[in-house]
Amino acid sequence: MHTQRTAVAALALCALAACGTEKGSPGSSTPAEPDVPLTGTGWTVDSVSAGGTVRKAPEGAGIAFEKGRLNGSSGCNHFSAPVTVKDDTVTVGAATSTLIGCPKNLQSYETALRKTLTGKLSVHLSGGKLTLRTAKGDSVTLTRKPAERPAPLVGTAWKVDALTDGASVSTLPRGTAGTARLTFAKDGSVHGNLGCNRVTGMAKVTDSTITFGPLTTTRMMCKASVMTLERHLLKAVHGPVHYGIQHRTLTLTAHDGTGIRATA
Repeated sequence: MHTQRTAVAALALCALAACGTEKGSPGSSTPAEPDVPLTGTGWTVDSVSAGGTVRKAPEGAGIAFEKGRLNGSSGCNHFSAPVTVKDDTVTVGAATSTLIGCPKNLQSYETALRKTLTGKLSVHLSGGKLTLRTAKGDSVTLTRKPAERPAPLVGTAWKVDALTDGASVSTLPRGTAGTARLTFAKDGSVHGNLGCNRVTGMAKVTDSTITFGPLTTTRMMCKASVMTLERHLLKAVHGPVHYGIQHRTLTLTAHDGTGIRATA
């Protein structure tokens, strides 16, 4: 049975800047500095080596570096954490994660990934392969994904997967995951589901702003957790809001800093 708990982590918006050339000779313990900027790059997790055991990553496991944040998927749960890069070191802070009950064969891998992918990690980069290594020698090995265009705002079904408040991100209320969606149409309309009630209206897009016109919703009474989600969403799609798209992730942010995150 799938369960989900709310977790909140402060996400510091730090600039990522890592560029250099490999140093050290073969067999040297000196790590290689990143020779490409990490901001905006996506990586598929190949394996995790922890405690002397190598665990192959499941399909769908990957991470992406986006403006001071590390976003990723273990192949079961999604997670996000603040991250900084300096010289040949990546520092990953406390993570926000969904807490879905995963199949037993994935649990040990996910636990190893989350324990390894935290704190100060040395960077070893060669071609399209990236290795992040702890001081104890545990490591995560990754392969760079081909560059992909951001998902288009219009015509994409955006599934709401997190609530935001300033630099903080929290998972959705218990029992509401996958229920809220928004789709922007070419004619300037927007429609979707708030978790229980349907919503329709108009949305004018200009530069990085979406101005929502009067919205119409159905009036069904829903359980308390869903109504909490709906109130947050209605606030996030009221009047002019700032929007941004990073790869397949959409953020909507109101003037007071509250908003939502959605995935294509």
